[in-house]
Amino acid sequence: MIDRPPAEELAPAQVPASPPPPLPSPTPRRRGRYLGPLRITPAVVLVALALIGSAGFIVYVVTQVEDEQIPLLGAGFGVMGASFAAIAIGCLVGMWRAAARTRAGRALGLAIIGGIAGMIAIGCFAFTVVSGLLWKS
Repeated sequence: MIDRPPAEELAPAQVPASPPPPLPSPTPRRRGRYLGPLRITPAVVLVALALIGSAGFIVYVVTQVEDEQIPLLGAGFGVMGASFAAIAIGCLVGMWRAAARTRAGRALGLAIIGGIAGMIAIGCFAFTVVSGLLWKS
């Protein structure tokens, strides 16, 4: 075996270079605007505006309009149903991505939210169809 002098006695050119230990990477920086965990995109803004607008329209029709309430309510619930259907589809896509990344808790939460949004959408569409049938009779 070869006797090596300690590293302090070696000249700087003889000291074996070891790379510094890797630093723990901070959480990756998110791009875009976020509201909590929800990324704000044009689609999210459009669905939110449609949902809030349809809810406001339904309240207006119920409280202020006396003539032709049924078709107006049908239209309001139709837009609300489309908004909830879009939320359910968005939750489905998010659930698929979360499951692919093995984030079971997030996938379960999105499944519950998407299921509730889907049931509300079906109820809104059912009200739209029933109100249309009542108006035509």
